[in-house]
Amino acid sequence: MLEKDFRDIPDLGFNIELLISDPPRIACRLTFDCTPAGTFLGLGVNGKRVSFCENVFYEFRDQKIWQVWSVIDKAAIEAQL
Repeated sequence: MLEKDFRDIPDLGFNIELLISDPPRIACRLTFDCTPAGTFLGLGVNGKRVSFCENVFYEFRDQKIWQVWSVIDKAAIEAQL
């Protein structure tokens, strides 16, 4: 999954704004400022720089990510296009 993300968004970086740990779960608010190369979340971004946030929960089992719940602020991206 991440390999494709980095192909589609060459300048992708994960900026942790908030991080909370309550094992076996981790919650975080990530901020992004990047330039997706083509379509992103069904939107024709096509190289335009966009900024947005993601709220995500990770659940771990056997020291590996077992499940992910994520909400991306797509409206913030749409407003910038």
